Amino acid sequence: MLVARRADRLRSLAAELTRAHGVTVTVVARDLGLPDAGRTLRAELESRGIYATGLVNNAGFGTHDAFADEDPERLQSMIALNVSALVDLSRAYIGSLAAADTGLLINVASLLGFQPTPYMGVYGATKAFVLSFTESLWEETHGTGLRVLAVCPGAMQTEFFDAAGSQSADYGAKRATPADVVTTALDTLDRRSAPPSVITNGRPLALASRFLARRSMVRLMGWLGRRQLPQSPAAPAHS
Repeated sequence: MLVARRADRLRSLAAELTRAHGVTVTVVARDLGLPDAGRTLRAELESRGIYATGLVNNAGFGTHDAFADEDPERLQSMIALNVSALVDLSRAYIGSLAAADTGLLINVASLLGFQPTPYMGVYGATKAFVLSFTESLWEETHGTGLRVLAVCPGAMQTEFFDAAGSQSADYGAKRATPADVVTTALDTLDRRSAPPSVITNGRPLALASRFLARRSMVRLMGWLGRRQLPQSPAAPAHS
């Protein structure tokens, strides 16, 4: 089952999945950034006889600019989608997921959730929330059979950078494909003692936050963020 705003993109992906895997794909066009997204979605689906045993919270976006220059409404939309919708969806389904023999809950956090991210401050903070929240659920549901995992990708080969307003905000991490991230996530869940979170690529940046003083880490991230601020049309492109 696929849920996102753009019905045309969902239908195209549904057809691709059906051709490749012979599965039935249900498409629901919905803005998950609206209030009560999870509860209303579950009610709608169950009225149609659709009951989920797995949930992947992947919807989200980021921006890349100085906080004082950010659009306040866009910041509110980011928090609503990256945090509020994820919490509401998780809460709406946690009971049924835990009751299922093969239940799983995957929340997509980010490599940037491990340290402050100047010039992507709100985005990084939302992903720090997702990481902390999901690891908490991992402990709370221990022993229920529900598998919970926070997936923390570094830079990826997706449309994220278009939405963020930068083509180079990868913080030095090699961009992974979505397939790479999915494979790492599923392999991690299949471990006998699966951890509460996994970094899929860009691990050196996360490790640096463990060894550098907090002040030094924030300075480093600020330097990286400034280097990768979006350029004006007249400015030279980043190499």
